[in-house]
Amino acid sequence: MPPRARSTSRLPRRALPSVVLATLLLTVTGIQLARPAVPLAASGSKAARTVTAGTADTDRGTGEAEPVRAAGESVMQIVSHPDDDLFFMNPDLSQSIRTGHSLTSVYLTAGEADGVNSFRGGKNRGVPLPAPDKERYAEARQNGIRAAYAEMATGDRTSPWQRSAIRTDGGGWAELDTLKARPEVSLVWIQLHEAGASAANRPHSLHGLWDGQVRTLGSELSSGTPVTENFSYTRDQVVQTITGLLKRFQPTYVRMLDPTNGRESTPHILPDHQDHMYGARFAQLALTEYGKTGKHPHFTVQNYLGYLNGSLPHVLGPEAVREKLDTLKTYAWTDYPNNYCDAEAGCGDRKVAGRPTGPGWVYGIRHSRNNSTSWLQSGAREGELWAFSVLDTRLAVWHREPGTKDGSRAGARSEPEPAWTGPTLLGGTGLDSGITSEKLPDGRIALFGTRTSFEGPIGYRRDVVTAVQSSVGGPFGPWQSLGMPHSPQAPDSLDISAPAVTVDREGRATVYLRDGGHALSSRTQLPDGSWAPWRALGGQQVFGDPAAAVDSQGRGYVFAQTLTSTVVWTQDSPGAPLRGPVPAALPATPVPPTVRPDGDGVRLYFREPGSGTVLAVRFAAGASTGAVTAAAPTDAVTDLGGRAGFGPVSATGGLLAARDGSGLLGTAVLPPGRAGVPRWNRGSFLFGGAPASTTDTAGNTSVAAVALDGRLYWTGSDASGWQPVGPAPVTSRPAADVH
Repeated sequence: MPPRARSTSRLPRRALPSVVLATLLLTVTGIQLARPAVPLAASGSKAARTVTAGTADTDRGTGEAEPVRAAGESVMQIVSHPDDDLFFMNPDLSQSIRTGHSLTSVYLTAGEADGVNSFRGGKNRGVPLPAPDKERYAEARQNGIRAAYAEMATGDRTSPWQRSAIRTDGGGWAELDTLKARPEVSLVWIQLHEAGASAANRPHSLHGLWDGQVRTLGSELSSGTPVTENFSYTRDQVVQTITGLLKRFQPTYVRMLDPTNGRESTPHILPDHQDHMYGARFAQLALTEYGKTGKHPHFTVQNYLGYLNGSLPHVLGPEAVREKLDTLKTYAWTDYPNNYCDAEAGCGDRKVAGRPTGPGWVYGIRHSRNNSTSWLQSGAREGELWAFSVLDTRLAVWHREPGTKDGSRAGARSEPEPAWTGPTLLGGTGLDSGITSEKLPDGRIALFGTRTSFEGPIGYRRDVVTAVQSSVGGPFGPWQSLGMPHSPQAPDSLDISAPAVTVDREGRATVYLRDGGHALSSRTQLPDGSWAPWRALGGQQVFGDPAAAVDSQGRGYVFAQTLTSTVVWTQDSPGAPLRGPVPAALPATPVPPTVRPDGDGVRLYFREPGSGTVLAVRFAAGASTGAVTAAAPTDAVTDLGGRAGFGPVSATGGLLAARDGSGLLGTAVLPPGRAGVPRWNRGSFLFGGAPASTTDTAGNTSVAAVALDGRLYWTGSDASGWQPVGPAPVTSRPAADVH
């Protein structure tokens, strides 16, 4: 790395005059962007005046240099604190930056905490703590984030930024930072007051604003910010602010934390920060409202676990951990007191410097939703495919017409390549990411998912929903709610998994759900099509999504993960009650496993903890009642290779698909007789959620994924390489603001 030059983009606030700065001219890739910058406040003044958002007068005829927005993929990350993205969304974050596509990170709060930029204990023992200064601590965290992003994007943590103030749709102001060397990378600082405590009751917070404990939430401006006016937002104005940023940056892929993750009552588990959950709820509501407008490229949403990620088995391999840790050390300013950023506030977050790994957070990353590998289904005829995802918080359906690509197969006549249609968006908004699909015995397809509602007396609730084709290959009926195992008012009731589903020989479905008590619950369809009540199946400290399948004998299997092991429920015979849970003689797996029928048993595909290697093992119902054992000593855990990635593994007909260590989609074909480790082929695009695969009526295998540009990509035995479905999305650089 070249020597780090002193940055001229970061100066102490007091050194900047209270006058309008000279007009800035930025020319990048032939695009000329000329906008005057907002003046900074005078020395020692947090803001020139305080206004209530929505009531401020039209201001000073000032604007900002726009970041570059190109056609195609555009990623937005919405988090509550500086470092939420580094701890919980990396390496997805760094992989996106490497693509050269648009990436914008939005920080809802200033992250001012107690204002003390130091850690306690360890090497810091005996050193007096600095005096609290929330303005400067917030600035130090911003400096650390800018350095971390600059280093990921350019290799130089001092690479300069263009910083300016922008008017928000909520009526206040936000800071927009654009990396000069890579103007497709930008940061937005909304700078609201943070809760200052993980779980304690702090009404003046995102939590209090969401629940109505306070009418408005005020700003907490950092020292050095170009935003010169304090402001306060109502709940609606926070939503409007986020919605306005979505309109401005037009993302095709949105990352956010889980809005329902966190349980204070589970032993050995650190509850998630209230800012994480309620910041995510504000983002979720804004995305739902934005999705209704239709005047934007289609977008998908990916949720991430927060604090809980550190308590679960490690996911990332050593190389990914080292890279993630290096970025966190840059953010944490671990070479203090080297003031390389030339800022009196400091160059990073010294609280993190005491433990840049966090409580295990550096070793993992977990998508908390959108982990299904069963969203691709074959149709009733050769070559026919159906794919299902969630775009704009609505159900998206793609359909490939039946037919063959050419006449190379015996008895086939030459025909045009089967055409895809879609995506067609169905149903209402509010659908959570991730769709589970099952083929019914009569050939129809049934869909299952979860949905979030923001209306009614409760104001925020979730439920399990299902929709079924009216006929084979026909339209889907309306969503039917299956409710939840516990009352929406019950503590932690909203913290549910995605549904896993089995279908018996009569076509009746059973839905399995990790409920809010972190146990397993089920609901079964009755012969008349109605549904029996939810039933508790037991289990303790179950995490992630369950996985289920039925073997050739008609017996059901349901697998789930605890903190220390994989557990399984089984049926002794078709229609018999599920027994379990019992240990499956496997370590805890880092992600939800994939389970597929395999003769009179099932085969489980999962990742090795700490390496990401793809593993598989076969299970069958044992001879004794309720027992589950490995099928035979020769069928022990099999190493299937793969580059050290993370996320669920898709499997069908000997075809495997999984995310590799670069975030790309790798595929492999199992050798005949499963002898030897398969050779993995590397894909060429980043994707969201998990891949899915299926086998059609003629035995042709297909695999698909939804890329970060919102398009479906697929390939198969009757296709030549990865093919996108539909045109690339078009995003446009927003017009200049008019004040």
